Amino acid sequence: MAHLSVPVSANDHIDGFASAPVTLVEYGDYQCPYCAEAHVVVKNLQRDLNRNLRFIFRNFPIKEAHPMALLAAEYAEAAALQNKFWEMHDRIFENQKKLSPETLLKFAEQLQLDTKKLNHDLHSLRVKNKIDDDFSSGARSGVNGTPCFYINEERFNGEASSDELMQAIEAVSKSI
Repeated sequence: MAHLSVPVSANDHIDGFASAPVTLVEYGDYQCPYCAEAHVVVKNLQRDLNRNLRFIFRNFPIKEAHPMALLAAEYAEAAALQNKFWEMHDRIFENQKKLSPETLLKFAEQLQLDTKKLNHDLHSLRVKNKIDDDFSSGARSGVNGTPCFYINEERFNGEASSDELMQAIEAVSKSI
């Protein structure tokens, strides 16, 4: 079974408690339709498992297949520099079919981001390096498509349907 090559750290986007018995890491692409479906599943898992699940999202834009994926990741990372990563992350996935440079800017405005700072940060080395680091860690972990999940550092090879992912998470939490 494949393992997560780069452990979760303070450099990650983390939603949940460090004390949660289950850590779910997703390598995702903001324009991948399967990632949009998985987004709904993850939101449901977070609601159902509450304090028992810690969720981490790492960027894995597949630029060749999804021309807006990198720009969307840049917007999410630039929003993170204004403490609005999860809000931008959710907004992008919930409106995935409408992605364009104009809609991404509109999302930033709706989230009341400082657009001058956002425009500066969008193509900064800090944002580029974060996305590159996420992508590289995924490649080293054996990610070859999205979404790709790791449950407590072990790769989940099933479908990202709520039942299958939930069963895998329950099996892990019972073994702890």
